[in-house]
Amino acid sequence: MNAYDDDLVKRIHRDLRDDFDEELELELDDRNHGAGPGVPVAEPAGERQRYFRELFRLQSELVKLQDWVQHTGHKVVILFEGRDAAGKGGVIKRITQRLNPRVCRVAALPAPNDRERTQWYFQRYVSHLPAAGEIVLFDRSWYNRAGVERVMGFCTDEQYEEFFRTAPEFERMLLRSGIQLIKYWFSISDDEQRIRFLGRIHDPLKQWKLSPMDLESRRRWEEYTKAKEVMLERTHIPESPWWVVKADDKKRARLNCISHLLSQMPYQEVPHADIVLPVRERHEDYIRHPVPDELFVPEVY
Repeated sequence: MNAYDDDLVKRIHRDLRDDFDEELELELDDRNHGAGPGVPVAEPAGERQRYFRELFRLQSELVKLQDWVQHTGHKVVILFEGRDAAGKGGVIKRITQRLNPRVCRVAALPAPNDRERTQWYFQRYVSHLPAAGEIVLFDRSWYNRAGVERVMGFCTDEQYEEFFRTAPEFERMLLRSGIQLIKYWFSISDDEQRIRFLGRIHDPLKQWKLSPMDLESRRRWEEYTKAKEVMLERTHIPESPWWVVKADDKKRARLNCISHLLSQMPYQEVPHADIVLPVRERHEDYIRHPVPDELFVPEVY
């Protein structure tokens, strides 16, 4: 094993360890921040602590944004596009982590079935659009046609050109209907995608993320690059621009994307009445019936 391979293995193991540690640290930091925003806490030290501190600050702002969206009846659609392993799922997870799933939901559509393939191309996406007071995050979107469908030959040249004629008009129609549309492209380098794919191969908890289509996309890197360039050129319109997130550094990409997302809406903190816990009522004729022992989950731990 040469020095480059040795560094690569170390990087993969560091990423694996980092993912596991982050889940634990999120729980620990959640407890430390349980008193809520504005309550003094000990100043953390180190890069990881700074990341978590900033992540929690941004997540508290996302809660305010959620309240404002509900209060005003605002409607928001956010598209997350990018190559496989670019980090789309990671940022979506951090955005939704502390939000109400009834207000902020994720649409991650599978490949179209036989019936959907005969429909108007945008039809299956329409049913996932938000009502008043909702935020919908599309983990991949109608831009599949400009990317994977084009590269893998799942659409004809005529369908591909029709997409570029229709997509800008479709998006203008959404905007006219009162839906705010924000589009993100997560950009990673050739070498970074290779490292992340190798990390998934060696992580048994992430191997499910690697499909034959993902592996084929790795081989066709240059074709995907050309498709992306055409997509950005033909669908970056003033009313609905693309925003490119530099995503080689996953943590910076998450923070930068969330920070930018917050800047795209004029949200304000919504005042709430003080919450008072009601006194529990007690009735003399109430008798609690015992639960049969066989219904309890075994206490293995």
